[in-house]
Amino acid sequence: MSSNASPSRIASLDGLRALSIALVLTSHLAGTQNFLLARGTLATYGDFGYLGVRVFFVISGFLITSLLLEEHRRSHTISLRGFYLRRSFRIFPAFIVYLLAVVLLQALGQLHLRDGDLFHAATYTTNYHYQRSWHLGHIWSLSVEEQFYLLWPLVFLVCKPRKALLVAAVVIAMGPFLRVAAWFSAGPWRDDVIFEAFPTVADALATGCLLAGARGWLWRSAWYRRFLGSPAFWLVPVGVAVCNLPHRVWFDVTIGVSLLNLGIAVIIDRFVRFPDTWSGVVLNWRPLVWLGTLSYSLYLWQEIFLNPNSEHPFAAFPINLIAALLVATASFYLIEKPCLRFRVRHKLG
Repeated sequence: MSSNASPSRIASLDGLRALSIALVLTSHLAGTQNFLLARGTLATYGDFGYLGVRVFFVISGFLITSLLLEEHRRSHTISLRGFYLRRSFRIFPAFIVYLLAVVLLQALGQLHLRDGDLFHAATYTTNYHYQRSWHLGHIWSLSVEEQFYLLWPLVFLVCKPRKALLVAAVVIAMGPFLRVAAWFSAGPWRDDVIFEAFPTVADALATGCLLAGARGWLWRSAWYRRFLGSPAFWLVPVGVAVCNLPHRVWFDVTIGVSLLNLGIAVIIDRFVRFPDTWSGVVLNWRPLVWLGTLSYSLYLWQEIFLNPNSEHPFAAFPINLIAALLVATASFYLIEKPCLRFRVRHKLG
């Protein structure tokens, strides 16, 4: 078990982020010009892109709660100002530049946005805006993240850690019921509501939150330690792959999604605890870690280039993937890193 990883840089998490963004990129590459797979080919094996996003959600809940628990352990409280400043410097600069680039490309006639796209993207409510363009469609997942960042520290501060984790457990338990309710009440938008609205997807984030709070208790259980370190653990990734396959609707909206969240959480715990195993070494391989640190900028910018509906030369494989990587790298080193250094230098948050 790793003992030298700080909560802000936990072993294996960047490698898992790299695998998650790889799933998203593969899903979006399908159907683009010159790519091996036609659009819809991967659907036989499930929605790879949505699986990647779900992994991001569980990781986010786990990491944010780990940081909040550590802060509460040190100071017996949570600084909302500090939290929101840290998140603002982390999220907003790269996002604002991306949004301005989309506006510029629309003005130049290079892409077309739909009514409400910019408003919902700028207010992080795209997960409730279902008639949207491709170029800002992916902001739905960032909207879910921002809504989580807004609510969870408040819950943590008001309820204190133990009760906050109880709230997370309730959110997990309520997830299937809320998805079933959406199925019967959301009409033509039910699929969008079930898989994008905050109440129906918050259980993925809450699963990561609960993992962060329950890791000590889990590790004290001999059966869990044995299972996590045994070959039987590899049944969990297999189970996640099976749960991600297309199933009957009743399974997907009820226990299927919940089992997917649980399996992802167990995978995260295993790789974080055992970074020195062969799988941990792979996840902490420097090129994979680098790709994981690039994942936010890459997630933002890939949508412009990995567009199966576009016949533009920059939307053709492999130019589209190379262009996405180059622009994301520029975004990371020219925007993300300087903003984070500025925050640290001026002790903001």
